[in-house]
Amino acid sequence: MTTENFIRIFAGAVILLSLALGAEASPLFHSRYWLWLAAFVGANLFQFGFSGFCPLELILKRFGLKSCSQLHAQG
Repeated sequence: MTTENFIRIFAGAVILLSLALGAEASPLFHSRYWLWLAAFVGANLFQFGFSGFCPLELILKRFGLKSCSQLHAQG
């Protein structure tokens, strides 16, 4: 798994979880403040698209995950 794939999976999971906890129609509803987490993740994805900087990617690289470009350079 590459860092790009993990970031997409992680961001999607966090957004779905925060929507489940923050939407009043959800059976898992806890508080509307959970919607702020979805907004934060969405804003991070937005700025990542323009700048290419993602804090989670730095953490994943320290744990040894490789990016797509690193995998293609090895092959």
